Amino acid sequence: MKCMTLGKTALICSLLVLFILAQPVSAQGRRGGGIYGDWLIKFMFGENEMESILSFSRNQEGQYTGQWISVMGVNDMKDVSFADSKLKFTQVFRIGDQDYTSTFAGSIKAGKLSGLLTSDQGEIDIKGQRVPRSPRGVGSWDMTITVGEREYTGTLTIGADKDGNLNGLWKSSRGESKLSDVKYENRELSFSRMITTQDSEWKTTFTGTMGREGLEGVFKSDRGEAPAKGKRIGTAAMGTWNLIISSEQGERKQRLRVNSDLSALFGSTHIKKISLEDNKLSFNYSLEFGDQTFDVSFSGEIAETKLTGELETSRGTQKVTGSKRVYSRRPRTQ
Repeated sequence: MKCMTLGKTALICSLLVLFILAQPVSAQGRRGGGIYGDWLIKFMFGENEMESILSFSRNQEGQYTGQWISVMGVNDMKDVSFADSKLKFTQVFRIGDQDYTSTFAGSIKAGKLSGLLTSDQGEIDIKGQRVPRSPRGVGSWDMTITVGEREYTGTLTIGADKDGNLNGLWKSSRGESKLSDVKYENRELSFSRMITTQDSEWKTTFTGTMGREGLEGVFKSDRGEAPAKGKRIGTAAMGTWNLIISSEQGERKQRLRVNSDLSALFGSTHIKKISLEDNKLSFNYSLEFGDQTFDVSFSGEIAETKLTGELETSRGTQKVTGSKRVYSRRPRTQ
């Protein structure tokens, strides 16, 4: 982000950059409908395009709540209202010892969010759309197939293209093969797979039931049936983590959301895939500001619903602690 000479805007822009990068030198509702969920917004700040996440839900009293999530951290919105497609909220950023208050007025229509963020510094045009989530059925499983008294193992990976169409891959010590006719509906996964050996080739089909952690079903071919069981890879990391990042400058809240395909959002930064091995979680990404690039890496460990680790850059290390968010059913409203 390059800050230009634009009076007060340039000052706030500079403060944002300092806030984002300040680290000790010696030592960071319902799917598809309504307002609920995450919205990726974009806006111009000076001559630079910025991105943030607006995340909306309801509290136990049925009131709308919201968070503004960015590389700076998580900031709770105030006075969130949504009626007749019109969205309003108040946002207060604290930078150093000073608060900056702005109000948003806009709408959500046809899956698009738009409006104006207004403060004593002027107006900023906001546009956004719902953050895509991994389609249901996507993920990876360590599979075991039983044929007679023998067991065969492999890794099943179900993915999706940009339009949400499912695809799949089977990997084992014998190689890998693409899947066809991949379908998921009402917790039932099915697909076809061609098996090739040195002297033959045959088709097998799978139909199974998917749980949160497991997959159980049967492979069928003209050679008979073979039961199969699978354990989902990465279950311990999946979900939303509320984090506290601590440094000599103080503490700030941040959010890590890990999807079923192990892609993630750290703040508003997209992580293509996290690494998870023996409950040790890690990822890295880069932040670009003007002509400078800052490499950021995280490494930590999961213990049940707790996550502890360190966020490291060329400017130092920050401690990270957090817990997995537990969702509860909100009360019905009339």
